[in-house]
Amino acid sequence: MLDLTELEQLVRFADCGTLSKAAETLNISQPTITRTMKHLEEAFGVPLFVRGKNRICFNETGETAVALARSLLAEAENTIQQVQAFDRSLRTITVESCAPAPLWLLLPALSSCFPDKTISSRLADIFDITEDVRSGVCELGVLPCDTEDEQLLSVPLVREELSVCLPKGHVLAAHDHLTFSMLNGFNCLLKSQIGFWDGICCEKMPSSRFLVQNDEFEFKELIKESSLPCFTTNLVRDMDDALKDRKIIPVTDQEANVTYRLIFQAKNREYRKVSEKLQEDHTLF
Repeated sequence: MLDLTELEQLVRFADCGTLSKAAETLNISQPTITRTMKHLEEAFGVPLFVRGKNRICFNETGETAVALARSLLAEAENTIQQVQAFDRSLRTITVESCAPAPLWLLLPALSSCFPDKTISSRLADIFDITEDVRSGVCELGVLPCDTEDEQLLSVPLVREELSVCLPKGHVLAAHDHLTFSMLNGFNCLLKSQIGFWDGICCEKMPSSRFLVQNDEFEFKELIKESSLPCFTTNLVRDMDDALKDRKIIPVTDQEANVTYRLIFQAKNREYRKVSEKLQEDHTLF
């Protein structure tokens, strides 16, 4: 039976070139690694080395053994990672979302419905979310539309409606509704880490430039002091002070008003109750 520790020593010998250097990097004695090489030859049942008076090196069979050992060690490491990931999945619910806002409601609801689980979340691209839920990389995905993947279930989660916030003296402030085409060409303030909204703004307003802010405090201060338009939605909280001197005007494009869907594998039907809880606790649609 091959020993992974001995295969690691074999690969290290190949990398270092000499038994002494390999032993030094592994923090073992040279006689120990010498015995390991002899034992490996016995385990394989074939010669792996060309031995000289003061030198040992791999023969052609030994070089093949090293290549296969590398592959086996990589597979063993991957197996360990998969087992650890599975164990984490038993105790963790991982969520990938196309935007941050639905997570503000979803994560507390998940914690309430599954108090014995750890909740982990991250933003991801729409295509990646579907693939990751299907493959089991994550348990839940949040999309701005329904999924066409027949292997996945989908339930409504929350609706987000985009508005533009304009200084009251802005040329567009007289309107009660606006579209992306009307906004196109006006430079805007934009918050970073807004998921798919970033792509929507760039696609629908190609003639505009966006001043993207990473820091929440600096973003709010710029809104107060700047004449540039910015955006908000019905799900955004804690922005009343920053927006008090601005007119908030709905954007009527279909792309600006989305109903998020929660997607999951059919075997995980228990996640339906998260959507039900949100609809009980909030006016979402």
